[in-house]
Amino acid sequence: MLTALRDVSLHRQVFALALPMVLSNITVPLLGLVDAAVIGHLEYAWYLGGVAVGGTMINVTFWLLGFLRMATTGLSAQAYGASDKDAQAGVFIQGIALAWLLALLLIVFHQPVSAMIFHFSSASAEVKIYAEQYFSIRIWGAPAALANFVIMGWLLGTQNARLPMWLLIITNVVNIGLDVLFVLGFGWKVQGAAAASVIADYSGLFLGLWFVSRQWLAHSLPALKDKIGSVRHGMGRLLKLNRDIFLRSLCLQLAFTFMTFQGATLGDNVVAANAVLMSFLMLVSYAMDGFAYAMEAMVGKAIGARSREELGRTLVGTTFWSLVISLLITLAFTVFGVDIIGLISSIPEVRQEAAVYLPWLAAVPLVSMWCFLLDGIFIGATRGREMRNSMFVAICSFFAIWWLLSSFGNHALWGAMLGFMAMRGAGLAVIFAYQWQKNIFLEPASANN
Repeated sequence: MLTALRDVSLHRQVFALALPMVLSNITVPLLGLVDAAVIGHLEYAWYLGGVAVGGTMINVTFWLLGFLRMATTGLSAQAYGASDKDAQAGVFIQGIALAWLLALLLIVFHQPVSAMIFHFSSASAEVKIYAEQYFSIRIWGAPAALANFVIMGWLLGTQNARLPMWLLIITNVVNIGLDVLFVLGFGWKVQGAAAASVIADYSGLFLGLWFVSRQWLAHSLPALKDKIGSVRHGMGRLLKLNRDIFLRSLCLQLAFTFMTFQGATLGDNVVAANAVLMSFLMLVSYAMDGFAYAMEAMVGKAIGARSREELGRTLVGTTFWSLVISLLITLAFTVFGVDIIGLISSIPEVRQEAAVYLPWLAAVPLVSMWCFLLDGIFIGATRGREMRNSMFVAICSFFAIWWLLSSFGNHALWGAMLGFMAMRGAGLAVIFAYQWQKNIFLEPASANN
């Protein structure tokens, strides 16, 4: 199997899928920085606080619904690998239908949900006002934002990463441009920042639908009107897969949220230091996600084609480059970590505090790459139940490690996070090894999975 590493076409295929997604992912944190810079220049701090709190609410909500992209990628990749044009069309239509149903529920129930969240928030009255204002506008972008998840997943599943890349980049560039125009040019403040994001989401939707129509024609898929009537066929499998990925994502969000809130009990310098280090962790995640996306698309295609050889080549090529990238990131954090921290914060106490926990961060890329890759493998195989179960074990391990090491303060949190990443990868690795040995991994997951 290792002879696959000498196959230039394999490396070209990995980078054709992974590199565009890495590049487009970079625009996501960039958008957050522009939001902060634009709103941060207004006269009162509560504007920035309102956008930060409201934006976090929206981002967490949409992120938890990211299963729409993951499930669509796996199912469409398998249909593509099996050359099943009816299934390719059906996956897209079902995904869009589910996305718009969930968006409708969000819009209908957003007021009681936001009221409940803000009831438990300790933010100031001014921050709450502007956070609610931001949230109440942004929620109207849900139909576009959730549909864009499906569009990205479907395009990636059909082995095209360039179109999702341009979709993300153009959407975020539109958002940034409108941010500056509405907030600084028109003086619309928080409402302007929210409106910019909503318009950008719908701009992305129209662009994405155009991209889909191009792929649809290129692959000679059935006419849309002929497939709408069969939208219910196979919906059970999609719903069960989405349910399992949602529960998995909920556990993941729980770990990061606990780390943030528990860190807040350890003092202002620890909170600030963790914020700096977590921003680096997010960058690592965005980089590794590109290879996870490639794994999803390539594994799904191999399973759809029932090709054990192609699946093996995919695993070898993607793992090789993920390992190379992880080693380079670890080396960068080890050698230049203190200097990189200095670029984020000029406060001596924060820099010193962050440097104490830097070794934990330096270990993250090599430990976490396995859970990113294995997530991609199991998403491509549409094995949501295994992902859900292994994540449940990992989150239990996270809290167990934190409790056992709690006397060590912030080191306990970082140790728990590293253990969490390791358990995510180890759990899926054990399941994969068993299913590979029994020759059952190559079979698409059943509707009852």
